Amino acid sequence: MISGKFAVTLHILTLLAKFPEDFLSSEYIAGSLNMNPVLVRKEIANLKKHQFVQSKEGKNGGTKLLKNPETISLNDIYKITFDSVTFGFSKNEPNPKCPVGKSINKNLSGLYADINWKISKELSDISLLNFAETF
Repeated sequence: MISGKFAVTLHILTLLAKFPEDFLSSEYIAGSLNMNPVLVRKEIANLKKHQFVQSKEGKNGGTKLLKNPETISLNDIYKITFDSVTFGFSKNEPNPKCPVGKSINKNLSGLYADINWKISKELSDISLLNFAETF
């Protein structure tokens, strides 16, 4: 299902791209997002797992980009936040005797696959640097 995870992850990475030499604290990032620092640290853990950021602890600790923002596409970010976007399926099993019901889920799956391909294609053309420069 569609969630705000991509927006949160992109917000974090955009902040880091705007301050490439600084280690930003999770409290600072959380202030920009207006959310709890614990939730920010959870997203940072995912970014570390995928080798987008590095972190250090201590008084001058925080998180900074590990990669050049020019080399990170928005599609790269999309792929670490979602397996795919789906609008879901009906909770009820469609009637297999109905001409629509018997094929609706298969047709929706094809539609969702096409949407995901188009999203990936569009996001591949935009780097994190391009996006960050709009601020």
